[in-house]
Order: sequence, then C-alpha cells, then structure tokens
Amino acid sequence: MEIPHIDVIIVGAGLSGIGAAYHLQKRCPNLNYVILEARSEMGGTWNLFRYPGIRSDSDMFTLGYSFRPWEDRKAIADGPSILRYIKDTAKAFKIDEKILYQHKIKSAAWSSHDRKWTVDIEREGGSEKLSCRFLIMCSGYYDYESGFLPDYPGLSTFQGQFVHPQHWDPNLNYAGKKIVVIGSGATAVTLVPELAKHARHVTMLQRSPSYYAALPSTDHVAEFLKENLNKTLAYHLIRWKNIFLSLGFFAFCRFFPFAARRLLLMGVKKELKGSDASIANFKPKYDPWDQRLCIVPDGDLFQALRAGKAEVLTDAITSFIPTGLQLESGKQLNADLIISATGLKVKFLAGIPIFVDEQRIDPRSLLPYKGAMFSGIPNLAMTFGYTNASWTLKCDLIGEWVAKVLAFMQLRGYSAVRPDENPGVRRTELFDLSSGYIQRAKESLPQQGSRAPWKMSQNYFADLYSYKFQPIDDEGLTFS
Repeated sequence: MEIPHIDVIIVGAGLSGIGAAYHLQKRCPNLNYVILEARSEMGGTWNLFRYPGIRSDSDMFTLGYSFRPWEDRKAIADGPSILRYIKDTAKAFKIDEKILYQHKIKSAAWSSHDRKWTVDIEREGGSEKLSCRFLIMCSGYYDYESGFLPDYPGLSTFQGQFVHPQHWDPNLNYAGKKIVVIGSGATAVTLVPELAKHARHVTMLQRSPSYYAALPSTDHVAEFLKENLNKTLAYHLIRWKNIFLSLGFFAFCRFFPFAARRLLLMGVKKELKGSDASIANFKPKYDPWDQRLCIVPDGDLFQALRAGKAEVLTDAITSFIPTGLQLESGKQLNADLIISATGLKVKFLAGIPIFVDEQRIDPRSLLPYKGAMFSGIPNLAMTFGYTNASWTLKCDLIGEWVAKVLAFMQLRGYSAVRPDENPGVRRTELFDLSSGYIQRAKESLPQQGSRAPWKMSQNYFADLYSYKFQPIDDEGLTFS
C-alpha cells in the first residue's frame, strides 16, 4: 500500500506552528502541507495550561505575530485571550483547515535514497504513515504529558490535596483553603495573587528568591498610538518599541549586573511598602537574567502581600507530613492544598526518535545551524524561541526563513538541504541560563558552536540580519 505523500509536515498547532504555516503558504503557495497536532485542540501551551491566572510572561505586542496585530487592550494577556488570538489567526488565514488533530508522531525516518521523510503516526482508532519532503518541528520545548516533580519525601502521607499546575483540575475548589505554592518562578507568581482572591491564605514557599519587575498590564503608550495612528503602523511601532526596551534592559543587566540588581530591588522595596514581607525574600543569589526575569502585571503579587492574603517564605522542604510540610528551619507549614509549581521537563523535538538512513540520531551529537536546523539532518527545521525575550519573536523569524529556504529550493530545483558541521567550531552548552529546567535537561540537548552560524543567538537584531538579509546558500548548508 502506497504511503500518502505531502510536501511539508508541520508538527504542532501552537503559536509557532500556526506562524510557520502562515509563512509557508505565503511564500510557497504551491506546496501542500498539513499540521499534525497530538492534542484535540490547537493552541499548544495556551490550550494545555488551565491553572488560575494563567497569562503571558511577555508583552503580547512581541509575543504576538508580526503579520497579525494584537488588538486587545491588555499587553500582558491572560491565557484564554491568547488562545482566542491563536484560533482567530488560524481561521483568518484558513490554516485551521490544514490541521489534523489527535495525530501524534511516534518516529520520523529520513531516506537519502528516496529524499523524503517517513513519519509513523498514532491517531484515534489506529496508526498510519505519511511521507513528506520537509519536516518543520513546532512542538515547543517541554513535555506536554508531565511537569517536573521533585522526589518529595513523605508525599504519600499528606492528607490534603496535591497538584502540579500542568495538570490542574478545573473543578478543583480552593475557596477558603490554606494553600502552599512551592516555587518562585513565573507559574508561582501567576498563581499566588489569583488564588489569594478566594483562598483563606496562600504561602509561596521558595528555596531561593527570583527577580521580579512590576509592570502595568496595559501599555499606555501603545493605547495612545493605537488611537492616533493607522492600526498596522501603530502595531509595528509598539512592537519595535517593546523590542528595543526589552533587549536594552537585558543588555543593561548583562553589562551592569550590580546596577540592574539595585534597580530591580528598589522596585520591589517600593511595592512591599505597607506589607509585612521582608526584602530578604526577594534578594536572589544570582545576577539579573542568569535566570528569566518574572513579570508581575499591575504588581498583583505585591497587592496580595499588602492585603495580608499571601506571604513569601524562603525555606527548604525536609518532608511532607500529614498536615502539610516539615521545613529545614524546623517550622511546620500546614496546608489544605499544596501546589508544586516546580517547572517543566524539557523534551527536545517532542521526544520523537529521529532516524537518518536507519541510524538513530543522538541529540547530544548535533549542532544547531542558525538555531533552526541541525548538523547532519536533512530537510528538518525546528522553531525555538528566545530565553531572554518573547518566544514568538525568534519563532516568527525562523518560520519565515524556512519558507524562504523552501522557495529557494523550488527555484533551483533542489530536493534536499543539510547543514554540515564545521570541524573547527568548538562546542559549548546550548544555553547559559542557570534555571533548573535547563540544567536538568542539558545532557539530553544538542550543544552549540562557539561562533555563528552554529551558535544559538539570543540577539533579535543579529537574528533579524541573519534570517532576512544573509544569503540562503551560505557555506553552512549543502543543497542537492
């Protein structure tokens, strides 16, 4: 039986998958494609996470698409609004008609002889195979099936409720309960103020503090520009303003860490006035942007602290006990509900086994080319966003660049493209963040090279030049 063939398969119908589809159909309208989505709905992260208060940790003028303006008033948006934006975008460009739901890829194998990928798919009611010329992985960077959960001693003895935010039950009733949120990152900072609206009390228990910046959820400059300029022009001006501000602040933190630390802590001290919270609980041991900075829209976390509805406690867990937690300091923390906001498990290429001419690829052996393709793997690209800015900024650039590569191949009559590693490039770890989820996963991730195009750039302006203006057929790619 002949395997159905498609020009391009896009894996994942989240923010980056819908964006990649837009660029592909714009630049290569004669190529047919499908989006394979393992879940029953589009939206990726914004469909998966349902915990109270779920929201973006970047402004939507940069997290949104370059080709479709974000029109809602809130710049720091809630999860349902972002999901609606993704669905509306897919519908506006008829991308929703190309999605096959509940189609999960189990493996992908490239044949140099046939110059195509064969993809094994698990779907409702059975399995099937598809073949394609090009594979674009837009499946995100973490495990959708389970979040990271430390090995908590005594967890089974706890008599209350225990949950990881990635598996939040929408029917969970937390009103009037005493809650402990374990963690200090973006998820914990989102959960605490929302839970505090209805809970009896919320304690954010952190092993160590993170950096926080309280910002207004509505961008007043953006609102002024939208009221006085053409919608499209206003959107692009706002987008560029926010790109310059975010990358400028990142550079400031990197070059002047002591000054950045003082500035951020001054902001926190101002927010803590009128509360019993100690600034000691907000002084990280690392420099700003050694880990991702947490945005607190409208200072809602600090509002909860000032109202006495929440507290922040820095301590380590010795074990769970029937009534809550035993802490290293000797204190016992009682709780009806404990939420382990302890992060994600990174999963490279959605954990899909990749084979090239019957040889399984070890991710650790790979080097990224322009952060979009991998040494030794033909006709495969991956969209991967920034760790220091909005995720979609880089995914948007990569999606457009991949479409340009495919258009170039069509024009020149090529059927395959493969990055070939430069033997003179020194290898280093893929990311320089000290975040736990990165450190836990580094042995299962590719490395990066010491220089372009094998180095993972975290600079939007460098990438803008690289993806948009450098020639497609450079020395790093082999076309055939």
